Amino acid sequence: MRKILFVCHGNICRSPAALYLFRDMIRREGLEACFQASSAATSAEELGNPVYPPMRRELGRRGIDCSGHRARRITEADYDNFDYLVIMDERNRRNMLRFYGGDPEGKIRTLLSFTAADGEIPDPWYTGDFEGVCDAIETGLRGLIDTLLPS
Repeated sequence: MRKILFVCHGNICRSPAALYLFRDMIRREGLEACFQASSAATSAEELGNPVYPPMRRELGRRGIDCSGHRARRITEADYDNFDYLVIMDERNRRNMLRFYGGDPEGKIRTLLSFTAADGEIPDPWYTGDFEGVCDAIETGLRGLIDTLLPS
């Protein structure tokens, strides 16, 4: 079983979207026994908050229920407990490298690094493009699943 932690700045937009979209994808594909996933923030700004309302609406439009989510911050134990720490942008990487004192096992990867596109998932808090962000996340998740479970 592969253990994946999706990480963004506040754990109210991109990382919970990745988590709930991922759970839906693996459920539909019968891969639930292959993966365990969670999400977290690099900051403490949004601790305990639910998914940001515009992201919650976009996920709902896609048939995804994210009720019950509460933002949490990464912990020291997360580095040992997860196989992959999947980040959305390079700012997340810098924050995580500082928090963990490096990445000795090479676990920190951007979500789009699992695709041919690579790059970053922009923060919809600033762009307002929740639909586009979810589309990019789905592309990254497809690449993640295909990379970790090649046919």
